[in-house]
Amino acid sequence: MYKLLLCWRYLRTRYIALASIISVTLGVATMIVVNAVMAGFSHEMEDRMHGILSDVVLEGHGLENIENPQFVMDNIQAVAGKWISGMTPTVHVPGIITFNANGQSHSQQIMFIGIDEATYASVSDFSKFLQNPENRKQLSFQLRDGGYDVRDHQVGNKSPLRVGMEQAGWRWRRIMAERQKAWADNQSRTSTDGEHSSSPQEIVRPPLRPQNPEEQANSDSAPDAHAKTPQNPFGPQPIVEFDSATEQHPGVVLGIALASVRDHEGNDRFLLLPGDDVNITVPTAGTQIKRQDWQFTVVDFYESKMSEYDSTFVFVPIKQLQAMRGIGTNVSAIQIKLQPGADANTVRDLLRSKFPPELYGVYTWRDKQGALLAAVQMERAVLNILLFMIIAVAGFGILAIFFMIVVEKTRDVGILKSLGASSRGIMGIFLGYGLSLGFVGAGVGLTIGLLFVHYINQVRDGLEWITGQPVFDPAIYYFYEIPTIIDPLTISWIVFGALSIAVVASVLPALRAARLHPVEALRYE
Repeated sequence: MYKLLLCWRYLRTRYIALASIISVTLGVATMIVVNAVMAGFSHEMEDRMHGILSDVVLEGHGLENIENPQFVMDNIQAVAGKWISGMTPTVHVPGIITFNANGQSHSQQIMFIGIDEATYASVSDFSKFLQNPENRKQLSFQLRDGGYDVRDHQVGNKSPLRVGMEQAGWRWRRIMAERQKAWADNQSRTSTDGEHSSSPQEIVRPPLRPQNPEEQANSDSAPDAHAKTPQNPFGPQPIVEFDSATEQHPGVVLGIALASVRDHEGNDRFLLLPGDDVNITVPTAGTQIKRQDWQFTVVDFYESKMSEYDSTFVFVPIKQLQAMRGIGTNVSAIQIKLQPGADANTVRDLLRSKFPPELYGVYTWRDKQGALLAAVQMERAVLNILLFMIIAVAGFGILAIFFMIVVEKTRDVGILKSLGASSRGIMGIFLGYGLSLGFVGAGVGLTIGLLFVHYINQVRDGLEWITGQPVFDPAIYYFYEIPTIIDPLTISWIVFGALSIAVVASVLPALRAARLHPVEALRYE
């Protein structure tokens, strides 16, 4: 009983120990906050990577080396059918996209992906990243009659208004066609009328992107959503009379970063809208490689919030891309979605044993992104080691304070021993004191850390208001809130580590106190 009383007395009266408690508190709170934010970012990153990558991918070695995709899928079903919930073929080929915006020509390298619109959404989260609610239900490469999101639907009303998206679709296509026709008529009159000389300012230029709602032009209702699309997808595009106000080219879905830029305030400035036309260039397959150009109409945007994907991916009907490449029915990969609870590594190993490795490669989505995931895990581990040193510093503080206390309390230790206290009891006093310091510091740090994580976005807002600078810029991170995840196991290890360091730091001073001889202790000073 005397051990508990002395521990409580030292804890209340020895204010110098407050420095050690504060060190433990700050260390525990910092580790909880950092781990929660890192876990949140990692989860968001993995969720978005997995959203575009299916659970398991079977690839041919080369661009389109799977010659009979249906035969391959039948064999996959025969080997691992009980674990599979869906499959779809895809074609991947690098290409160049070119379009005009604001009077300038833009060109950029892309990854051109051919997908089956009926089955692709069943093997990934592709559909939930689209901007039209109807496409999120069922993807169509036909231009929609409006209804596109005017705010980021993944964030909600906290995201800024996306100017221009309210008129995306057939309405925008009709506006563009009328403006282009007016510009062409002006050009024609200028070239045929020798007496008329228009200055560049007098000529109606090709339309610019709208920057505010007042710039929107009034338009009649959009054409039928099933308006005619140029046919003959299996050869060069025919030269036919084409009315862009009522017809569309084959549809494509663009990564949103290809069609927009984000300013310093987090607002999206669109270079293209659904309804605009783009030109895409890919090489043909075979030994005699030729350039293949094709006009496409943008029908929707894809926004995974992974810049690597949003700035390079362009999706098109798989048959269209096969025709452009001249590869028949060949595909690049088979995307496989597994049943809930199925082990991807088990299915991967089973397929690897059945399909020749010299012809096919089989990978899980984690295998495809292994380097990035490993780098993130290494970063978290190193950061935890560095932050744990804060608690280690507190441990050295406890060690120094306890040695000082043992020196100051030498006569008290002698009196206790002369009254019958054992060496083990004396040691228990100081070990209990160290444990109590660690317990108080870890408990306060746990409380502060959890509260900080809970209100982290309010704290961010306050810091932005005070400093006038964005603390968590959505233009960089593409998040409007800081993601956090509390892992009970991680918190348990942090608290346990803090308590262990406090106890270990008190062992040497406790041993010194326990070894004091009663007579020498009483004669001290």
